[in-house]
Amino acid sequence: MRVIELKKGNFTLEDEVIGFLEKRVTKFGTGAKIDCPKEYLGKRVYVLVCKDDQWESEKTPETD
Repeated sequence: MRVIELKKGNFTLEDEVIGFLEKRVTKFGTGAKIDCPKEYLGKRVYVLVCKDDQWESEKTPETD
């Protein structure tokens, strides 16, 4: 069973979730990437893009 409900400011997901990651998107050539453990190779994933001012103050030369 999969239920995904999106509303501005809220997110609901009812699915069999086997893990959760919070990562920073980093530069990769002319694009970007998110690293994750090998155990998730071949798995279906969701990527949520969030406005998060917390990381704005932690900028590094890699993310500028």
